[in-house]
Amino acid sequence: MSAPLLQIDALDIGYDGTVVVRGFGLDVAAGEFVSLLGPSGCGKTTVLRAIAGFLPAMTGRITLDGRDITRLPPEARDVGIVFQNYALFPTMTAFENIAFGLRVAGRPRQEIRQRVEAIAATSGILDQLDKKPAHLSGGQQQRVAIARALIMGSRVLLFDEPLSNLDARVRLTMRAEIRRLQRELGFTALFVTHDQEEALSMSDRIVVLNGGDTEQISTPRALYSRPATPFVASFIGNSNEVPPALAAELTTGPDGAGTGRCFVRHEDLLIGTTGLPAEVVHVEFLGAFSRVDCVARGVTLSAVLTGTDLPVPGQQVCLRLRDGNAHHFPGAPA
Repeated sequence: MSAPLLQIDALDIGYDGTVVVRGFGLDVAAGEFVSLLGPSGCGKTTVLRAIAGFLPAMTGRITLDGRDITRLPPEARDVGIVFQNYALFPTMTAFENIAFGLRVAGRPRQEIRQRVEAIAATSGILDQLDKKPAHLSGGQQQRVAIARALIMGSRVLLFDEPLSNLDARVRLTMRAEIRRLQRELGFTALFVTHDQEEALSMSDRIVVLNGGDTEQISTPRALYSRPATPFVASFIGNSNEVPPALAAELTTGPDGAGTGRCFVRHEDLLIGTTGLPAEVVHVEFLGAFSRVDCVARGVTLSAVLTGTDLPVPGQQVCLRLRDGNAHHFPGAPA
């Protein structure tokens, strides 16, 4: 197996002597798309800033293609970054924004034009190069920011929540576009987001952070189906935390065992005519599916149903667990 392109070892990062991120470690392969996911304040942007060189590491080491970049300034790291607000120069055209780094580096005018037009064509903005940012859509500004970062030849591109300023429909388009560009151009990506759907749909692997600590690093499917900690089980997707005794009543299989914390995803709680007696207390229509809240043994549990044949509040139903889909962890319930 080839060595990772980017290696981060035992990184402590902080501000004013206070450690914010502890012992962060990650190996990223060339061409891999890795997302840093977690709630606000968990440390994901702090990690990104340390990799970019905007924030010094207190301890640990960062290497890129075998070269130690831990103490290098940002401009010497061969790492590009796309900021949340894109940081485009408002008085420059898209062409001038993309070409800025090449001009600072003193590249010949003809080379600059050829390289800008080539990457603009790949990014789908060749016909927008004479426009200033104010006359570009959010998606077009996003493409300009990515092209500007890539044109300098950066092998690793860092994204700091770049889709958060876009409306929902444009976000869907742009996350697919970023992934397409990443695969087509072959750069390695680290993508910061608090949006689970973005991380699950775009990533080869996801790093889940919580309070400055790494909870789990895994593929999207493994993260969802095999959460390593109670935090991941509760944070990824929608889950019920079920008292162990109640979990035992929901199933007759091995998922009923255990005395620690137990989590059951909404889609794995089935509503039918056999199982644990419960009463429907709330039904919420959400478009493609509906969420049904039920009370069983004094505990409120949520399930999701599709279709139009839905129970109504006050109706008596039975709940059971889809086999093999409870997540148990040692320790006392929260």
